[in-house]
Amino acid sequence: MKVSPVVLTRHPVRLEPLSPAHEAGLRAAAADGGLWQLRVTSVPEPDGTAAYIAKALAQQAAGSRLPFAICLSDSGEVIGSTSYHDIVSDLDRLEIGYTWIAQRWQHTSVNTTCKWLLMHHAFDTLGAALVGWRTDALNLASQAAIERLGARRDGVLRHHARRRDGTVRDTVMYSMTRAEWPAAQQRLLDRLDLQRRV
Repeated sequence: MKVSPVVLTRHPVRLEPLSPAHEAGLRAAAADGGLWQLRVTSVPEPDGTAAYIAKALAQQAAGSRLPFAICLSDSGEVIGSTSYHDIVSDLDRLEIGYTWIAQRWQHTSVNTTCKWLLMHHAFDTLGAALVGWRTDALNLASQAAIERLGARRDGVLRHHARRRDGTVRDTVMYSMTRAEWPAAQQRLLDRLDLQRRV
């Protein structure tokens, strides 16, 4: 499995390889709704978006992450970010995470479209055997969203990672295998069709 920068598009979203050119748009997206104030997310403070991009690109250079800017396909506006991460190429395994979207675009088809694009590319183009997700045990909304994808809850890693406020979180782990993808893809496409018609 060879993971390399790529542009992924399905209306209304265009996922572009993250670069310093996205900094101003990412800063505005991070400021929309004060999302960085939530202790259970990875949203950067608006003034920290340049450092966020630099860290993501350093992880990309190390081969462990492939970050994207989430852009609107019509206007090009940057409205968030997402990534492949914890990439283990010799096992054909990767995770999807570091996902956040400006508040005004939440509860729209944007997040569902992003997930479909990343999962479709991972399973159908890269040949991933398994896609994983992880989230804070306190982030019930994120857990519900991952479960709606059809992912399986694998378990909880206790005392696993430090939050931005210094406390230590338990991490809930999820995964989906290649064999589980066709049914999950159909559910996602049905949901996108419903969102388009609403």
